[in-house]
Amino acid sequence: MVIDARTAVTGVILAGGRAERMGGQDKGLLLLGGEPLIMHGIRRLRPQVAALLISANRNQDVYRAFGCPVVGDDPQMQFRGPLAGMLAAMDAAETPYLLTAPCDSPLLPPDYARRMWAALEQGGSSISVAFGEGSWQPVFALLPVALRDDLAEWLAAGQGGAGRWLQRHQPARVAFADGPALFRNVNTPEELARLEVELQLI
Repeated sequence: MVIDARTAVTGVILAGGRAERMGGQDKGLLLLGGEPLIMHGIRRLRPQVAALLISANRNQDVYRAFGCPVVGDDPQMQFRGPLAGMLAAMDAAETPYLLTAPCDSPLLPPDYARRMWAALEQGGSSISVAFGEGSWQPVFALLPVALRDDLAEWLAAGQGGAGRWLQRHQPARVAFADGPALFRNVNTPEELARLEVELQLI
């Protein structure tokens, strides 16, 4: 059997935050182009991986209706940011690798998983992280599930910051030049409205 992203990787769409700057609305369920943000991610990422999970701490029954298993943060880690969602997904994944993407990135490229996997195949690192717009994008990461205990210890020690934890493992840098919308974080109603306009222009 060929080992690649389609056989070795579980994708997870991170939708577990409080979205406080969005007035507390569940960001993954906000409409963009007439459908929830989470559906854009599901449609683009599911064909690229062996399995797909949704990380969510609210409205879990609603998210299950989209046809993917839903995992919530450990109660002691709840709302600790994307690392808590990554940890929960590691516990649920049945593949050796986990590929992450935030729920508010509706323009994932169709070769996202392949490009992240290719960086690992080149050797020298066990993790790959997207790089674009002049900086690392830590919520776009491919990492081995074997780092589960390391991540759990990091969080249990009160540490946070996905970027800081990933950089400890000297990740491979995966350059993306697919336009700024790929790494757009939709944190406010105004940003959602601007992204709606950008989608109409694509």
